[in-house]
Amino acid sequence: MAPMRLLWPYLFLFSSLTMAVNLTAKRHLRCIMYFTGQHPVAPPIDQLHHVTHVAVAFMSPGIFNEHGRTDWPLFTTVDDVRAKFPEHTKVQVAIGGWGDTDGFSTAALNDETRKTFAENVAKMVTATGADGIDVDWEYPGGNGEDYKQVPNSAKAWEIDAYPLLLAELRAALGPNKLISAAVPGLTRDMLAFTRETVPQIMRHLDFLNVMTYDLMNRRDTVTKHHTGVTLSLEAIDAYISAGATPQKLNLGFAFYTKYFKTEHDACTGPSPVGCPTLQLENPETGADLGRSGGFSWHDTVPEEVAESFARAREHGVYDDQQGGFYYWDAKDDLWWTFDNPDAIKRKFPLIMAKRRLGGVFAWGLGEDAPSFDHFTALSEGLSGHLKGRDEL
Repeated sequence: MAPMRLLWPYLFLFSSLTMAVNLTAKRHLRCIMYFTGQHPVAPPIDQLHHVTHVAVAFMSPGIFNEHGRTDWPLFTTVDDVRAKFPEHTKVQVAIGGWGDTDGFSTAALNDETRKTFAENVAKMVTATGADGIDVDWEYPGGNGEDYKQVPNSAKAWEIDAYPLLLAELRAALGPNKLISAAVPGLTRDMLAFTRETVPQIMRHLDFLNVMTYDLMNRRDTVTKHHTGVTLSLEAIDAYISAGATPQKLNLGFAFYTKYFKTEHDACTGPSPVGCPTLQLENPETGADLGRSGGFSWHDTVPEEVAESFARAREHGVYDDQQGGFYYWDAKDDLWWTFDNPDAIKRKFPLIMAKRRLGGVFAWGLGEDAPSFDHFTALSEGLSGHLKGRDEL
């Protein structure tokens, strides 16, 4: 046996390498910002050091079903976006978005259509210089914008076709390009994300962006937090239970506010959480009845709700039970639900640390202009979370 004094340098080297690997693993945390055509602005580059990925939204899925396509319409270019972010930031092209699902349905139909779609996506990634794609199919299996016109039963076949389409995309893009997917945060919309399908889905994806926002929308009939802690945990736990690794899940943050018209008398009790709303959508068509709305921090506040929103910002409170910032305006019977900077920071110990998730993302970066207060809170939350992990 070699004397210990001869082994000591090797033991020291092994220990140092192990510590370095562990430190790198602890420090790896994804931070994805959607960069949107609605608000294509970003803060100075020196404030973006946490951002690991940017997803440029959106490119329509329908264009990838066309044979011989060589142009790839986007509101900007990958090079222009890349110049706004740190050198380490990966740039993905987000395909799809709310209401733009027909192209995915056509693509997923059979082996030939899936192959054509994937080959065209690969051509686009090469032509634009992107580092990969983000698949925003909202949602495979149904419950999309057209759910009243096209019943979920007519889209049930998409549940099995979705992982097959992802497999074809991975084959076409290869192992070195990123493929992620934006996925629903409401369990009622997780039609395609079951214990049978999630392991297949995760085989082809680098990570999932779980949309833990819009958790209250016009299909609801009682008030709740649209991006609250309890509902977010339910979403994350649903994916983990179905077979997703927590390190491959990113928690979603919303840089915008939402409001809903409520019944008056029913909301005057001890808490307005869970009180009934007016009917928010047409029961026959699913059309918006004009009793709910939302806007980003970059938008001008609609005049008809400006006074109510001012009261919400001044008098809003945090719900310690379900985790969410809210205000019920008894004067105008409006339920306001949004994350202020404090609510954003609370999600790191309450969700990120508890579930040991792999990252965060937000819709969207420019939506928080011009002050970027919510993005700053997210960055501070990330810094504190990383520091806490390093101290473990």
